[in-house]
Amino acid sequence: MAIRLLVSDVDGTLVDPQKQLTDGVIAAVGRLRAAGVGFTIISARPRSGLMPIADALSLDEPIGAFNGGIVFRRSGEVMAHHRVAGDVARGIWAVIGDAPVDRWVFADDRWYASTDQGVHVEHERRASAQEPVVTQDFDALLDRADKITFVSDDEPLLRSLTARVAPEYGARATVVQSQTYYLDITALEANKGAGITQLAEAFGVTLAETAAIGDQANDLAMLEKAGLAIVMGNAPDAVKAKADKVSLGNDRDGVAHAIDHFILEKGQ
Repeated sequence: MAIRLLVSDVDGTLVDPQKQLTDGVIAAVGRLRAAGVGFTIISARPRSGLMPIADALSLDEPIGAFNGGIVFRRSGEVMAHHRVAGDVARGIWAVIGDAPVDRWVFADDRWYASTDQGVHVEHERRASAQEPVVTQDFDALLDRADKITFVSDDEPLLRSLTARVAPEYGARATVVQSQTYYLDITALEANKGAGITQLAEAFGVTLAETAAIGDQANDLAMLEKAGLAIVMGNAPDAVKAKADKVSLGNDRDGVAHAIDHFILEKGQ
């Protein structure tokens, strides 16, 4: 079946390692759309971090922020909004306890953080296109959180925290490591499997006519639902194992390669 829509992850996929859209990727998205194939993005980023990409690509179609927790258009229209339930957020916060991790809460289109220092803060400044609001008092924010992120370069620690949180709260929230150094908590409906379903419906296409491209474990839910699952060359082997096609890395315009060789060539 011909592909009529491509849904792309952003970090590690659409943008290069410096978090930039390259000319090659921008041109390839243009070729895709000129061929009549729709294109949109879904990401763990907040809306503020997706707007510059939407502007650069002139994306007026629905977009998924917070892994689909907010589906919106760059005009400002919000089509769906799912927050973490307050009691779930507090329960997870208690499980994490005094673990040595930085804490971020995204609420009310703002980014609240336990510190404004560190390499991941700098990366998030670029990804979110905003400055953190430093606080140690997160309690009131937990009632309206779009996303909670626990940050650490201690990958075994984050894996162990994920293993503690998921069995207790995985039925009421999406618990996933979007990167090896991020443990993300979003609403149960805020996962890329539900997100790609909403986006395909908005474009008027079936999932069988939809391709997805990503690079991390939080992309697996949409890769499993897509008619064509494309994984980036820089992805972990466990994610590549779920691919129909493996592209080049994001340091080599892997999205452009996928568009030209896996979608446009196939459609000719």
